[in-house]
Amino acid sequence: MTTLKTLTRADLPDSDKWDLTHLFNAPDKWTEDFTWLQQAYPQIKEWRGRLAESAETLAAVLEFEKSLDQKIERLYHYASLQLAEDSANPEYLARMGQLQNLLTKISEASSFLTPEIQAIPDEKFVAFLDDPALAEWKRALKKIRRMKPHVLSEREERLLALGSSALDGYDDAFSQLTDVDMKFGVLTDESGEEKTLTQSSYSSFLVKRDHALRKRAFHQFYEEFQDHQFTLASALSYSVKADVFRARARNYSSALEASLFRDDIPPAVYDGLISAVRKNFAPLFRYHELRRRVLGLDELHHYDTYVPLVPEIDSRVTFDEATEEILAAFAPLGPDYTAILSEGLRGRWCDRYETKGKRSGAFSSGSFGAPPYILMNYKSDVFSDVYTLAHEAGHSMHTWFAQKSQRYQDYNYPIFLAEVASTFNEELLTHHLLEKTDDKKMRAYIINRQIDDIRGTLFRQTMFAEFEKIIHAIEERGDALTLDVFKSEYRALLQAYFGENVVLDPQLDLECLRIPHFYNAFYVYKYATGISAAIALSERVLAGEPGSVEDYLAFLKSGGSKFPLETLRAAGVDMATSAPIESALRLFERRLTELEQLLL
Repeated sequence: MTTLKTLTRADLPDSDKWDLTHLFNAPDKWTEDFTWLQQAYPQIKEWRGRLAESAETLAAVLEFEKSLDQKIERLYHYASLQLAEDSANPEYLARMGQLQNLLTKISEASSFLTPEIQAIPDEKFVAFLDDPALAEWKRALKKIRRMKPHVLSEREERLLALGSSALDGYDDAFSQLTDVDMKFGVLTDESGEEKTLTQSSYSSFLVKRDHALRKRAFHQFYEEFQDHQFTLASALSYSVKADVFRARARNYSSALEASLFRDDIPPAVYDGLISAVRKNFAPLFRYHELRRRVLGLDELHHYDTYVPLVPEIDSRVTFDEATEEILAAFAPLGPDYTAILSEGLRGRWCDRYETKGKRSGAFSSGSFGAPPYILMNYKSDVFSDVYTLAHEAGHSMHTWFAQKSQRYQDYNYPIFLAEVASTFNEELLTHHLLEKTDDKKMRAYIINRQIDDIRGTLFRQTMFAEFEKIIHAIEERGDALTLDVFKSEYRALLQAYFGENVVLDPQLDLECLRIPHFYNAFYVYKYATGISAAIALSERVLAGEPGSVEDYLAFLKSGGSKFPLETLRAAGVDMATSAPIESALRLFERRLTELEQLLL
């Protein structure tokens, strides 16, 4: 019997790791910029009380703040990526701590900016917007002005700035606990090898054909969460309290409204998503029953919902093979798109594999003028990782086009749009894989993959979104958020979204404590709206609609220059209605019918 351990970064060649020298070619260079920032930022106080003097004065302070922000963005980008490499590295922790402390001081020093902009008399502000000195700042200034009802006095803004690092600490505490301190042990797989069970490797056990192995992985994994459940519940509770505090401090009616307001998303969009999904559970329950029958199980458990239904298909895909597949899939977007992405993935944009202390999951992270890096924990035996790579590549290409097309102050797109670009790529990948095969089993495998993608992104993320809304409402009405409350509310949602066809093990109630996004609330609904918009946009491109590719690339290039709903309308989809969500749900049902015909 062979025992395998989690690799360290030293075990991997440089070609498998991202190249951060595009940010700083040595840690000393990071320190130089950090020192510059320390010395430069106090100069911003010279503009205190002067922003209403003239358009030129306002433009000058905005440009100076921009120089600080660009430096901050790059410093934070480098420090956060290094910390993602190894969450236990004391040098990386110290660097991030240094920066966070400095950011608190900078926020305090610059806290007068927004209140003073808000205080400029309306007539003068309109005249400022027409002044050539502020021509490049019109969009940003209009967005700032829109926040006027929720911006506080200078003194109050200073207090909030001073408390920002403390209020944001719960996500860091969660990451340190789950990525570093918690140990999940080892499991002997179906080939007799001992493998380390981690947050990243857990998913690879859930797709194994061996039902007993999946069951062991599930119970062993959640045993560790059960041992830390009270600590995690406390962290989640205080994270919610922080959200509610910020919302009330800024005069929002709820934490949900506070989260949606900046993107100009009406709460009706959030509620409409939940309502549309809840009206369409029947196909989902049909799929659960199909899964039970095909797998030959007397009863279906949650740990049985990820294994592919077509066992004969070899799903082992290397990272290089995955790169080739997604580049071929994205060919409809044109040679410029694929050439840029090819250079990035075959170069060193991507940190490919799991190593000891590395952050779990995957993400794309960019800064202005730098590569849009991708963190992966790629595993060749987890076919969904091919989709994850396509997903993160969508984020990175969105960043690439936005920073090449917009000014710094307008390039940073909101997450609502980011989840469209990433999921759009997954839709192209599915179409490509289906087009290249006539094999019945392979087709069933790919359709099963798409169904699971829609299930996980639309149905599951909507359940998560509903949970976030519920627990924030509990806090807002003054009731206690205890471990039992979290578990009972989550249990009720599990019962609604899984129905009677799935056995819900008691340990599954603890899932609500292990979802990272819950510690950064009201994010996950954007996955669900994102896949709905992405399906609509990809259908236009794949159908060869005139102008559809140009519209989509214009969407990527627009960055954050417009509000999300306006941006998507220009690209051809209206998310203010339930139509895109209902269309995605119909696609799920059509694919399910085809899968039933292939497998039964």
